[in-house]
Formats: sequence, structure tokens, C-alpha cells
Amino acid sequence: MSYQKKYLPLVLGVAIAAGIFIGGKLSFTDAPDRLFSTNSKKDKLNRLIDYIEYDYVDDINTDSIVDVTVNGILENLDPHSVYIPKEDMSRVAEEMKGDFVGIGVSFYTYKDSIAVIRAIENGPSDKAGIKGGDRILLADGDTLYGDKIDDNDLVKKLKGPINSKVKLTVYRKGVPKLLKFTVKRGKIPLKSVDAAYMITDKLGYIKVNRFAESTYKEFKKALSQLEDLGATEIALDLRGNPGGFLGIAEQMVDEFLENDKLILFTKNKRGDIDESYATSKGDFEDGKVYVLIDENSASASEIVAGALQDNDKGTIVGRRSYGKGLVQREMDLGDGSAVRLTVSRYYTPTGRSIQKPYSKGHKDYYDEYFDRLNSGELLDPEKIKVDDSLKFTTPGGKVVYGGGGIIPDVFVPIDNSMENETLAFLQRRGFFGNFVFETLENDRHAYDAFSKAEFINKFKVGDDLVYAFQDYLNIRSDSKVTFVAYHDEVKQYIKATLADQLFGGGAFYEVFNQRDIMIDEVIKLSQGE
Repeated sequence: MSYQKKYLPLVLGVAIAAGIFIGGKLSFTDAPDRLFSTNSKKDKLNRLIDYIEYDYVDDINTDSIVDVTVNGILENLDPHSVYIPKEDMSRVAEEMKGDFVGIGVSFYTYKDSIAVIRAIENGPSDKAGIKGGDRILLADGDTLYGDKIDDNDLVKKLKGPINSKVKLTVYRKGVPKLLKFTVKRGKIPLKSVDAAYMITDKLGYIKVNRFAESTYKEFKKALSQLEDLGATEIALDLRGNPGGFLGIAEQMVDEFLENDKLILFTKNKRGDIDESYATSKGDFEDGKVYVLIDENSASASEIVAGALQDNDKGTIVGRRSYGKGLVQREMDLGDGSAVRLTVSRYYTPTGRSIQKPYSKGHKDYYDEYFDRLNSGELLDPEKIKVDDSLKFTTPGGKVVYGGGGIIPDVFVPIDNSMENETLAFLQRRGFFGNFVFETLENDRHAYDAFSKAEFINKFKVGDDLVYAFQDYLNIRSDSKVTFVAYHDEVKQYIKATLADQLFGGGAFYEVFNQRDIMIDEVIKLSQGE
């Protein structure tokens, strides 16, 4: 065998290995002088973590160090590039997917047990016979009550693989023996359409709380149902909606815009532009639309409002929106965690960016609401600061502005009664919900004679319930609570919460919106006033 033949396999092997090494280092944007270089920044971080893991005097959880490092890096970027630890990924994925596998009850921890507020209509528990007021004591023999129960542990025990069965032991008030139920777990929707109903004979209402994977299907179903009921106008309520998937917003806008109308375009750091256009499949192109926004309407909500406003379609009603014009992409970090990294900016059809400044840091960025409050902008549209250099004109001749949110066509000031911060806080923290649950516990059958429509239109909350709610809060608070100035508003919160726990299906908003000044403004616009 010749020298060349003898060593040929070795030479080929070395060549292949070198090729694999070079291929791993190369990207299409690499310059030749970088081919064999190392990334000193990455090496520095890796070495530091290795030194701490192997040589530091004390045992340290290096995973937590990495988390701190990642968060520290992202804090130097924009406010919307965020890290998602692996322990949060499942929850975040469920929220954006729009469903999860479970038994289908809304509940809260009441005293020392799981109290069912309501079984989701046609869900697994509803089909099995679980009712509002039931206490779930055991799941497959595991105890679900006691002083140290944790909501996360409870959820884990009630969730499981789809179509798997769980045996529940339930206490029901008035029934002498514990009840046994076998519930087959199924897909439970995390609804993003909170309510859909007719406000007037021609005006329908749809409340959307986020833009998840399931949102467009929910929205489309609600829109079709309202059209069947005679809706030729839609009030699309995006107040408080923080956004979500850009593609879902595009689909929603497409229902209102004619074929080939520009919805938005995005631009990345390299200047690459991606445009999105409406198609001919929209079902509400001939109808009127009113989009309700406020200072907490962000991201995908602003895409919807901006696309319709810039195409002279419909009317934007409310207050200046949040001002988020950045697009994120979720990227896997290889250990079950991920980062949502800002990869581009989006622009409305006229070419405006509505991203508010973030150069002064994250705290100032998130505190900008207080600047609006202190300036009086939430009460007076003349206090909204606009930059003439960011002035744009729609095809219909309407002047619009970029630089920090969508400015509505019709301004509605903040309602200091129904949007009272104290009442909103009590609602968010569950005080109204807990009080109403205990009220129903005293006599659930007192409301059996009411249909949903009769309750919404005819039931009146008495003064006694307001005083009982005051007493309920005073037991749980060091300070004396009274609602002299907000007596009627408290009644509205109580009635809306009662409607929600008794009937679900958006009943809360059907009641609550009866005192909503922004809804009143939309009704006036619809009636040509």
C-alpha cells in the first residue's frame, strides 16, 4: 500500500471534521476575517459561570445567575424584550394558545377549600353535574382542602392529559352525604371574547380582552351571531386589551377592510419591509365599526385601531392608546426557557409609528400613565401633546399623528365614578366576587325565577346589599369603608358580578355597560346625534 493510500482515510476524516467546524461557525452575514475567530463576549460569560460553578467557595444555583444575567441584558434593550423562565412557559403558552386541558370550573379558594363559582357551560364538570357553590374536597383521593392549600398545586391536581378521568369528592350545601363525580378532562377555552350582545336593534357589541391563537375564531363566531341578530354596526371594545399575536389582529381587521387595503407594514434593523393587505373575504366590509380604546389598549389593539383609522373606516372612540409599536418574536433558549425579542417596528397604513419613547428607561416608560393623569389628558383632549413633525393624512383627508399611541376620532374622558380606582381595585382583587359568592351561598334559589335577560333588565340591587358589602370590607380592613359618594356605582358592580356568577356568557358586561359613558357615546354616534 502506497503512503498516499495508507493515510487517505485520515486526511479525508480531518477534512470532513474541519468542514463541520467551519460550517458551524459560518453564517451568511459573516465576513472572512471572522471565520476562525471566537466570540469573546460569549466566552467571557461562559467562563465566569464555569468559575462560579466549579471554584466559588459556596454552592450557588447557577441557573438563577443565568436568569439574572439574561434579565440584566434585556433591561438594556427596549421595555418589551422579555425573558420567560422555563417554570412560566407552560402558563404563558396556555394564555396565548387560548385553551388548556382541565375539568372546566371557575373557582376560588374560599376559607379552606375549593369553592366552585360556576361550571363552564357544556364543559366536563357541567356535563358531570358539578354546580356553583360546590366544594371540591378530593381529587383521586388527594386532599384539596386545608390551611396550606396552594392555588398552583390545586390546578396541577385538577389538570391532566386530555380525556383522562378524575374522581372528585364534593360537598354540596343542603345535601347530607358527600357526592362522587367522575369527570373526563377536556379542552377548556381561555376566552378572549368576554361578551357579544346587541346594544340596540342595529348595534352589536364585542369585547375582546387579548389576541391569542383562538381569538379570531371566537371573534368571527361572535360577529356572525350578531349579524344574524340584525347587527349592521359593531362596537369593538379593545379597552384594557394589551395585545398579543400580530397575525390575529390582521385577520380581525380583514373582516372590516376591502380587498387590497393596506393593514400595516413592519420594518426590521436591515430595512426589510413586510406589508400586510386585506383580502376579499371580510364579512363586515359594508358595516360600520366603532373601536373603543383607552390608555391600556396596546400592541395588536393599536394595530386594529390604526389600520381602520388610516383607511377612513369606522370611528375610533375613547382616549389615547398605550403606544406600543414594536414587534416581538419568541425564541427558544434551549433549556425550556425563551426570550421575546423585539425584531421590528410596525407602521400604520399612512406610515406612522405609534411607539412612545423609551430612551429614559423602563421605569419612566411604564410610569407614563401618571404623566397623562397629571397633565389632565385623561379629561381634556386639548391636553394631548402632538408633534407636528409626526403629522400624517389619511386618504380621506383626516389628520392623524404618530409618536405615542392612537389618538381617537371621538374623545371620551375617563369616568371617575365607574372607573374609580378604588372600586376597580376591589374588583380586581376579588372582593366583589367573594362577597357575591357568599351572598349566593345564603340562598342561591332566590334567583331561580330570573332568566338572564330578566335579571339584566329588571333586577335591582337594594341598599341592604351595599351596606352588607361595606360591612364585609370593614371586617377585612383596618380603616372604615363607606360608599356615600359611589352608592349607585357599587350597586352596578354588585349586580354585574351577580350576573356573571349566575349566568356567565358575558352577562357581567351587559350589566356593567349600562352605566358606561363610552358606550353611551357610541350609541349617540350610531343614532346620528
